Formats: sequence, structure tokens, C-alpha cells
Amino acid sequence: MAEVINMPRLSDTMEEGTVASWLKNVGDKVEEGDILAEIETDKATMEFESFHEGTLLYIGVKEGETTKVDELLAIIGDEGEDISGLINGGSAAPAPTQEQAEAPAPAKTETPSADVAIPEGVTVVTMPRLSDTMEEGTVASWLKKVGDVVEEGDILAEIETDKATMEFESFQSGTLLYVGLQEGESAKVDSLLAIIGPAGTDVSAIATNFTAGGSGPATDAAPTEAPTEEAPKAETAKEVAPAAADTASNGRLFISPLAKKMAEEKGINLSQVKGSGENGRIIKRDIENFKPAAVESKAASASAAPVASVQGEEQFDEKANSQMRKVIAKRLSESKFTAPHYYLNVEFDMENAIAFRKQVNELPDTKISFNDMVVKACAMALKQHPQVNSQWFADKMRLNHHVHIGVAVAVEDGLVVPVVKFANELSLSQIGAAVKDYAGRARNKKLTPQEMEGSTFTVSNLGMFGIESFTSIINQPNSAILSVGAIVEKPVVKNGQIVVGHTMKLCLACDHRTVDGATGAQFLQTLKNYIENPVAMFV
Repeated sequence: MAEVINMPRLSDTMEEGTVASWLKNVGDKVEEGDILAEIETDKATMEFESFHEGTLLYIGVKEGETTKVDELLAIIGDEGEDISGLINGGSAAPAPTQEQAEAPAPAKTETPSADVAIPEGVTVVTMPRLSDTMEEGTVASWLKKVGDVVEEGDILAEIETDKATMEFESFQSGTLLYVGLQEGESAKVDSLLAIIGPAGTDVSAIATNFTAGGSGPATDAAPTEAPTEEAPKAETAKEVAPAAADTASNGRLFISPLAKKMAEEKGINLSQVKGSGENGRIIKRDIENFKPAAVESKAASASAAPVASVQGEEQFDEKANSQMRKVIAKRLSESKFTAPHYYLNVEFDMENAIAFRKQVNELPDTKISFNDMVVKACAMALKQHPQVNSQWFADKMRLNHHVHIGVAVAVEDGLVVPVVKFANELSLSQIGAAVKDYAGRARNKKLTPQEMEGSTFTVSNLGMFGIESFTSIINQPNSAILSVGAIVEKPVVKNGQIVVGHTMKLCLACDHRTVDGATGAQFLQTLKNYIENPVAMFV
């Protein structure tokens, strides 16, 4: 009897999983204990073994595709067994052929609607899910244009996700017939991205139907094979007044949906825009090329006292939120309003640390920063205070014995946190090299998602920008984050005398669900010993 295999819950926080790879193909024999697939969870990529024996009859989730826990993953049964009822009764699509089941499909291809036939050889390419947290993507650039020949394996476009900008290659060969998103535009995963097929194929009906179904945004810049903008009906067009607003006598404004959206985002008064489209319709290029007229001042009333007036024009720039910025906003909001933050502030004497760093940097081919010293000191202190190195879940608390420290790096679109793993086991030079490498690649958007996952504690340093003290929002699921300020020269009291000293202020933000005040204070005492006496880190 056939057995339905659902997406397993491989971690306590897992809500959906991505099939990284299948170790068995449709038609293969499966023994109990065989590894069926590698499943990427919210924590790691894990092997998933079979608890049943038989033949793999059906694969419901292709490599690279994601589905929720308990959704249909595969079916195992007797060779030749009829499983149509199980497939139709589950959440999966109709059973594919063996070749279809075995083929990797990082981008979903589908028929937009039952009433629109897809010509032979034509493939609808949708926005791929390029990371486990990706909900929508932005086309950073197209490497192919409409009319170009595309070979399997060619890079179609660069897609900006919530984590990085990644190359997206084609798994089909043919001619690029249609582009559903222009450079800089965004759409949700599985929205229409492109159509590939034999040269000269008319795909306008497919594109129109797909867009009408709400799966992808319409654009003015449609290629020649794509549906063109619909002109106003003849009886309406003849009523259009030749004014800048291109408004009919009944007050109707003729404008494409994209142009209207762009005008709203830029704050453009449409009555000042002259349309260059058919019958005076305002289209995308009219908004892009629009320059507002200078503000005209009116003469003051003769009966009123003269009032000083300034002629000017209010100006501003608007920039669409990147995927990274959207995700940062979402996660920081969730952290701030779900984790009860409290803050512990300390000030450390940095005289010994300054002398230690100077001495180390005099060694050949050695260069360490104060930030490297802070990361190393935190890593060693966390080994002694696992409560601060913890994570909170609804039904339990996880005390981590490994130390993976996230180091906040400022980039153009916001903030990313690459992770220095097993930081307590690394030397200062190794930590410095890792942080420098991560920071450079972060600014070029070349970090991989795996290099930004798994942190157990976070360090954020604004001291190099001259900031003396600040507070940070916890990078969940961490329980704490350390804010590091600048080293300041100031008068200090030593042995009852006022002398010139150097101090550094730090602020530890803690999640009160996992870290009590006394626990956080004890961690800072240990950290103080390491930073004020760096040699203690090597004893």
C-alpha cells in the first residue's frame, strides 16, 4: 500500500522546508533507513531518511522548491501502483512524468490559466525562491534582452533577494520572448519573470492572462511580443482635450497603471504632465522625463501690508525600499516589540588594551583592531556564561555551548551580520582576517546566506565613527547584543589622582526572557577582565 511522505518538521522552529537535493529518483527502490533527500530548514540542511520500503512513485517538491511542514513531499509504494487518488487528494499538483519529477526546478513554471494554451516549447519562468526567507525579489539587471537566444545554463538576470544579489540561470533553451519585470522592479516569488520559447511565438495572451490573474505586475515597457498598452476607445479618444493633463471633458485622466503608480511615488501633479502615448495617454517615459514648472508667485494685494516672500521649489528624492531594507525593518520591528529589552552600561579602562594592541601590531605581518579584541573577549566570556549565549523558544530555552559571533557591518542598503563561527577557538589574527573579508564582501553584496546565519551573540561597533555610546536592537534569536563605542581620552581618577586616561563605553542589550540583570552584569564583569587585561585571554 502506498505511503504519503509529508514535509517533516526537522527543527522545533521549522515552519517550511526547501528540498536542497533528492538522493532518490522516481522509480528507484527505497529501503527503510535510506536517505531520501536533503532538506534545508530554518537552521541547517539536514538529511531526511525514509521510514518505509518500496518504490519512489512520486516527488511533490522539486529541488530548490519550498513547501510548508506536513505538505506532500513524496509517495512510496509498490511499483506500478495507482496513486492518482493520493495526489489529487493532497496538496501536490498532478503527477509528473519521471523525467519531470527528476528535473531540478529552482524557478516555477506553470500554466497561467486553464483557458490559455501554452504553445509547444514555450516555458513560463517565474520569480525563483533564491533563499529560505525570500518572499519577493528585485531584478537588479538583465543579462539577456528580448529576442536573445538563451541556452540552458546561461545567466538570465541578477536577482536581488532579502540577503544578497544572486545570479539566476536559465534551465531552458530557446529565445527570450517576454520580460515581465524591468530592471529595478520587484515582484513576489512565483510571479511572472520571463517567457522563453521558439523565436516568433506569440505569447501576448499568456502574458496578459498571467498578469490579469494577479501573479505579476504589468509594465509599460513591454517587449514587442508582449501585449501593448490598450488605447482608449475611439469614441472616448476624440473627446480628449489637448491640454497638459490629457483629461477628457468628463474629467477622466488617461494614464497607464505603472505611470500612475510612479507619479504617486514621486509626488507629481498629473495635471502638469503632458502624455506622449496614443491619444495623449500618460505613460512611463512621461513620468520619468517630467520636470515641474517653476513656482509662480502672485502679486500681493495692494491693500495688504507687504509680506516678504521667497520663491522656491520643494524638492526631494524617493528611493524604493530594497529587499534587504524591507527585511531589516521587519525583523528589527519583530525583535523590538516581542523581546523585552533592557540595557546595561559600562565603561572600561583601555590603557592596557592600547598598549597590548601596539605591541602585537609591531610583529611582522600582524594587524589587529580593537574590534577584533572585543570579539575575542566576548567569545571567551560567553563560554563562561552560556545563559547570555542562549536562545528563547515558546516552550524552552536553548543554552548554546558553541560561540558564533555576528559582527554588524554597515552597507548601502542597511545592515548585515556575517557570522564568525567558533570565535572562541580563533586567534586574534584569524578573527581580524575573517571580519575584514566578510566586511568587504558584504559591501559588494557577495556574502552567501550561510555566512549570515547561525549567530549566538552579536557585536555592533560604531566607535570608528566617533560614537561614544549607543544602544542596539537584539538580533534575534540571540539573547543579547553588545554596542561598542569609541575610545575617548579624558580625565580619570587613579590612586586618588586625576590623570589623563583612555576609556571605552559599552552597552549590553539583553532579552529579559533569557538573561536576568545579574546574569548580564556577571558577563560584563568577565568581559571587563579580558578587555582591561588582554593577556588574560591567553593564560
